[in-house]
Amino acid sequence: MRRGRESAYDRKAPHGLPPPSLVPTNLFDLWVQHWRKHRAAGEVIVVRYADDSVLGFQSRTDAERFLREWRERLQRFGLELHPGKTRLIEFGRFAIQGRKRRDERKPETFNFLGFTHICGQGWKNGKFFVLRKTIRARLIAKLKQVKAALRVRMHQPLAEVGKWLRSVVQGYFNYHAVPGNFARLWSFRFEIRKRWLQVIRRRSQRSRNTWELFEHIAEQWLPRPRILHPYPMVRFDAKYLR
Repeated sequence: MRRGRESAYDRKAPHGLPPPSLVPTNLFDLWVQHWRKHRAAGEVIVVRYADDSVLGFQSRTDAERFLREWRERLQRFGLELHPGKTRLIEFGRFAIQGRKRRDERKPETFNFLGFTHICGQGWKNGKFFVLRKTIRARLIAKLKQVKAALRVRMHQPLAEVGKWLRSVVQGYFNYHAVPGNFARLWSFRFEIRKRWLQVIRRRSQRSRNTWELFEHIAEQWLPRPRILHPYPMVRFDAKYLR
């Protein structure tokens, strides 16, 4: 979708589509493409991963019509969208302006591919951008998983545990290090460090490891976060230069 033509409405349906065995996702793609060409009045964008999808519409009328007709089509097969996993929300540059005029709350957010997507604006120029933050529930779940694994590795040498944690933290950063998510990355590293120290202390009741003494160990093994991915539009412009 060309710059400056951001959609105002998104239909969010994480895992809301019928199972591929019932309605193959490629048939959904074909139907959406046909609808976009022959039924939509404005621009439509589609982002899908497996059965998790987000559709963006330039106009609210198109968004409501699509949702209604897609439900009708599913009913022909005795199927329906999950009511708790399908939402129609106002999202985008025009959503911020419109809701301010109507004296309404900030635009809603949606979760997709591990991130909470938020309508953001630059501090200096007020330019719209999509802010992505790690879904809080997934962050907590990952920390619980690492904590359980640390307990299993409690009596392993520090260097061995350190190498393992380095790969865990770096792997987490490799996916989640997007612009705007820096605070969540630091939070993840901080919580990993805290849980590692707790496990080390439990190895011995006489452990004298303090937060300060443990700092050099953490610095040796736990990588510091840095943004590894550009903004989506930067990546788009690099690939589709005009």
